[in-house]
Amino acid sequence: MHSLSSLHAFSPQHHSVRNAQSAVLRLAPALADTLLARRQRLAQLIDFPILLWSGTAKARNFAANIYPYRASSHFLYFTGLPLENAAVRIENDQLILFKDDTTPEEALWHGSTPSREEIAEHIGADAAYPLSELANRALGAATLGEQDETVQSLHRAMLQRGIVIPRHRPQGNRDFEKALVQLRMIQDDAALGSIRMAIAVTAEAHKAGMAASFIPPSSSDIKGRVIIPTKTEAQIRAEMESIITAHNITCAYGSIVTVAGEVLHNHHYHNTLSVGDLLLADVGAETNDGWAADITRTWPISGKFSSTQRDLYDIVLAAHDFCIEKSQAGVEYQFIHLVACQILAAGLVELGILRGDPEDLVAQDAHALFFPHGVGHLMGLDVHDMEDLGDLAGYAEGRTRSDRFGLSFLRLNRPLQAGMVVTIEPGFYQVPAILNSRKNRDRYASIVNWERLEQFSDVRGIRIEDDILITEHGSEVLSRDLPTEPSAIEELVSS
Repeated sequence: MHSLSSLHAFSPQHHSVRNAQSAVLRLAPALADTLLARRQRLAQLIDFPILLWSGTAKARNFAANIYPYRASSHFLYFTGLPLENAAVRIENDQLILFKDDTTPEEALWHGSTPSREEIAEHIGADAAYPLSELANRALGAATLGEQDETVQSLHRAMLQRGIVIPRHRPQGNRDFEKALVQLRMIQDDAALGSIRMAIAVTAEAHKAGMAASFIPPSSSDIKGRVIIPTKTEAQIRAEMESIITAHNITCAYGSIVTVAGEVLHNHHYHNTLSVGDLLLADVGAETNDGWAADITRTWPISGKFSSTQRDLYDIVLAAHDFCIEKSQAGVEYQFIHLVACQILAAGLVELGILRGDPEDLVAQDAHALFFPHGVGHLMGLDVHDMEDLGDLAGYAEGRTRSDRFGLSFLRLNRPLQAGMVVTIEPGFYQVPAILNSRKNRDRYASIVNWERLEQFSDVRGIRIEDDILITEHGSEVLSRDLPTEPSAIEELVSS
């Protein structure tokens, strides 16, 4: 059996994780009450004990050089602390913490941390034991198939189980997974407070990125020679992420900061910015207790949209605004997605890019040539919340993903409920692999005006994304402090 101390990576990077634990302890005096309420709601859904693990840090190429550590979101939901190498057993509304105290050797490298008893008091645990007690006190508890290989080894060794049941398998504990989805889908006040904090920092980061990316259409030196400053995507990313780092938190996902906006998850930052470019930035912060923000803005680095850029931006914005207006409790999220598709199709018909009736075009998935992804997703402790449970979270019971070109990437397909936090993120993209496909060229030969489309070559990708809370009477745009109107965007870039 592995001891916990043998799994610690002795690296200064652990210091930030341990500081985060202490910071959350200081900033959350009502944490124990929040966690108790969550356990009480869980007890209304299941009548058996559960066991959750936090996870372990992973070495990059040797033990002391680790990747940034992130605790399991399911563990975080019931503890509120980014503990490492820890487990909790929950039965009814009772919580037992299993965690080893810091050893003198660990303290030498990383400093002292709160004791097991101090942590237990802050999270309202009914008891706390070292990990060696887990085998005696956690048998019979349902658990998830852990994604962390080290935790899987601990699981086998400490609980004497020969195998760890994989997630999403028929023999797994589906009742446990369903209960987690039902519980975590509706955000409580504590969660919303952290999400609002993450969004506020994210909005500040986007404004910094807009200002940093500005390149005037032209500028001259004293001899009248035109000078265009050189800037790269990497520099703008650095400006944005520095705001997040300055608040002592981290990014919720790999930042997308690119002039190649047609690459939906672009994590390369080598391109140089040029006058006339649109910059697409999909950047979100994550609080120390794990709650995410997810915001995208697209702006002209010269401070002014071209006429073609403005035409397409206005179509995406119209879809964005109308989808938010229609987002309310009881409305099917797939309906929201199809609303975005129809508005985009109608706009492209008006511009002469598509031919036909918008409703018929959507039925033929013609819109997906330019809008291939879904209109959004759940957001919470993960930026795509609970996607580790597969479509169990995103899709209502009995529903499965469509194989249609225009629906297969829809991440959320269930009625909206008050308390959900979701994103709304329509877009327009010119993806060469889609537009140059012979299959698509043949299928949509009479529908797409390819010559007209060439006139919009200065638009590679546009996405506008906001985070919204579904309320009893509609929705609240949590990220409303970051403008979407084109004139306001232009002002933020050039001011």
